[in-house]
Amino acid sequence: MKKWLFALFLVLVAQGVEAKMITKTIEYRQGDTPLEGYLAYDDSFKGKRPGVLVIHEWTGVTSYEKGRCEQLARLGYVAFAADIYGKGVRPANPQEAAKEAGKYRGEDRSLIRARAAAGLEKLTSFPNVNPKKLAAMGYCFGGTAALELARSGANVLGTVSFHGGLDTPNPSDARNIKGRILALHGGDDTFVPPAQVAAFQKEMRDAKVDWQMNIYGGAVHSFTNPKSGNDPSKGVAYNEKADHRSWEAMRLFFKEIFK
Repeated sequence: MKKWLFALFLVLVAQGVEAKMITKTIEYRQGDTPLEGYLAYDDSFKGKRPGVLVIHEWTGVTSYEKGRCEQLARLGYVAFAADIYGKGVRPANPQEAAKEAGKYRGEDRSLIRARAAAGLEKLTSFPNVNPKKLAAMGYCFGGTAALELARSGANVLGTVSFHGGLDTPNPSDARNIKGRILALHGGDDTFVPPAQVAAFQKEMRDAKVDWQMNIYGGAVHSFTNPKSGNDPSKGVAYNEKADHRSWEAMRLFFKEIFK
């Protein structure tokens, strides 16, 4: 075969095996409530693979969560962004977001748990997901939801909270946690003050959970989201170092639980 033909052959082969990111908007339900999530996976990874549930910030499923799902897909996972609020419910400003999130963060956490569980069930239903290798993670409001899912006794090997609320009205439910916990927290987060951090750590210890907590100096709330701005005095701000370090901590955590 002539050299140029052989070179063309190699190019065509390379194109044939090139990774392809598959993304889909997925409709599903929790009871009578229609929900709309986002699925991402890389079809160059064959066979069943670990599934990761991603739970959104207080603004609902946005381009931010979708981007995180795509990052996870590039690592070889099937990622699904769950919808806690419901199809079409996407707060347009902080006031609307606070009102919507408040419906789920009160003394009764049954609804936030049910919506998170519906997302996990949908993730498990995808044919390329290994149902024995599941994890949940969330950002801010989603961190709270992911932890509540773990406290409900969900069959996940691990749960990651990125600058999430750590409080719960039912700390004794931590005894139901079946997997490991990783909490990634901003050291200067005024929305999750030291007293709440201490209570969370006591909760984990009392329930004998396998848990870790990373605290990032100089980071405030929402430190992983570039849309949070760059003024820490406002209480929310992006922190590039904390974003990178927390993502790497998550990668190592997943590598450990999915081995």
